[in-house]
Amino acid sequence: MALTATIFKAALEVSDLDRNLYGEFHLTLARHPAETDERMMVRLLAFALNADESLVFTKGLCVDNEPDLWKKGLCGEIMLWVDVGLPDERRLRKACGRAEQVALYLYGGRAVDIWWQRNGQQVQRHANLDLWEIPATASRQLAALAQRSMQLQATIQDGDCWLNCGEQTLHIAPLVRLTGTDRG
Repeated sequence: MALTATIFKAALEVSDLDRNLYGEFHLTLARHPAETDERMMVRLLAFALNADESLVFTKGLCVDNEPDLWKKGLCGEIMLWVDVGLPDERRLRKACGRAEQVALYLYGGRAVDIWWQRNGQQVQRHANLDLWEIPATASRQLAALAQRSMQLQATIQDGDCWLNCGEQTLHIAPLVRLTGTDRG
């Protein structure tokens, strides 16, 4: 018998002071049976950090040629490709060829350093690729917030995110691994 995705609902209020963006997003996240709460919540964080009315979750783990999130233009062009995790460099190369901008949110503690040692030189060639690392402590704290129904408020300033869920507030400071400005 095939396992089905578990559905999570999130009401996310975003106050992004860096981009002067304020909005409320009612999101449905399908957690693939092979996906952890940590990965799903990093996807939700990636949405908050890139929030836009046109940004949507894709089939993700179910489809090899789609990111976790994307923003498409009116003609179907991929304006923003957002992935989380530690993907193969070839996947990133293809994404950079297909999308105007690619954002990758790395997480996994020590595994991120190992991934960077193996892939850092190759990924630096892509001018439209930005990489951020979510610290291991923050990704584990995010995982602990996972509930089938969530009410979240995200405040973003100077690249940091304060994520509030009820009585709990997490401060998440993504570490910049690589941005387009690093390459001139």
